[in-house]
Amino acid sequence: MQNNLYNVFMLKERYLTPYIVDDLKDKMVFVGGPRQVGKTTLCRNFVATHFKNHGYFNWDNRADRKAIIAASWPGDAELLIFDEIHKYRQWKRLIKGEYDKLKGTFKFMVTGSARLDLYRRGGDSLQGRYHYYRLHPFTVAEIEGIPYKSSIHSEIPVGQRFFQEALDTLDNFGGFPEPVTGQNKRQLRRWHNEKIERMFREDILDVQSIRDIGSMKLLSDILPSKVGSLLSLNAIREDLEISHRAITHWMDILEAFYYHFRIYPYSTKKIRSLKKEPKLYVWDWSEVDDEAARFENLIASHLLKFVHFITDYEGYKADLCYLRDVDKREVDFLVTIDRKPWFAVEAKLNDTTLSHSLIYFRDRLSIPYIYQVVKKDKTDRLEKDARIISAGKFLAGLI
Repeated sequence: MQNNLYNVFMLKERYLTPYIVDDLKDKMVFVGGPRQVGKTTLCRNFVATHFKNHGYFNWDNRADRKAIIAASWPGDAELLIFDEIHKYRQWKRLIKGEYDKLKGTFKFMVTGSARLDLYRRGGDSLQGRYHYYRLHPFTVAEIEGIPYKSSIHSEIPVGQRFFQEALDTLDNFGGFPEPVTGQNKRQLRRWHNEKIERMFREDILDVQSIRDIGSMKLLSDILPSKVGSLLSLNAIREDLEISHRAITHWMDILEAFYYHFRIYPYSTKKIRSLKKEPKLYVWDWSEVDDEAARFENLIASHLLKFVHFITDYEGYKADLCYLRDVDKREVDFLVTIDRKPWFAVEAKLNDTTLSHSLIYFRDRLSIPYIYQVVKKDKTDRLEKDARIISAGKFLAGLI
């Protein structure tokens, strides 16, 4: 498996490459996502190889900054890549002016840290000129080189193989390129520490004034233990002895910088559903110690990548929710298109006994497809029109 992962990351294309290359024919492309997910590598090593020549400019490099301010571009380039340019206060005006003037000569690509997503929303000077993608960590389908072939409102297209080795590797090391290709637990622990420190020092503190940064770091330490459960900000606030306003603000900041994500209950009059309480997951599920919670987070991350791709490329309004009613019946995940249920997923480590809640919500909400996804290998059967299936096989049908 280690050789497979090396080949995928070093030699083959990341999953977004062909879609970005196609979109560059008509507009600029922006790529956001968490720190160290491989955005620069995607641009320089994969997308750029589809063009005869390219120019790469990183705002953190002094010579590149001078070239950007002077609008000095290589004459033989077909593609211009701007990395971390959102650190320049007037970056949108510069990019807009150069794109409007030179779009017949160059293709434009912009990437950077999580802040890019925050800064691009301010004002509308670039509206209609770019497509935005969120780059995610590796997943089963990407590791195995399985192309995206899902069709909206259809059953997830699973094949014959189970891909248990890929699943185990992701479970142990997460999906970020450096630890998953290295596959070393000591390096993984060091990578966790360095990633968190750099997120606070180089990202958050650059754009936010945080008085009690120590408590905010402690919050980031606590969150992996909250994965998969209903999130009570009041309980965390009491543990940290901070105000509700502060905990709410800090949670929003950490989410904006791709540390965690929250999914919310699907609300409809057909069930007596919960209204507000979200469930929390982290982008790097290898930080989660509990095996069951880590497996649920792995499933959540695969589904979020799938939903984001459908939104970013296909243009559908896709959402990832969960199901829970006042009688405490619960299903871990529901994927919707335009608020209409598409398929539901219940995550189990080894329990292949069909979940009654899956059947209940399917019948009440007319969910077309339901899956009970288990970590256990070599499982795939239909029961009451529900598919009980090994995670490696199911996840290979996503992206």
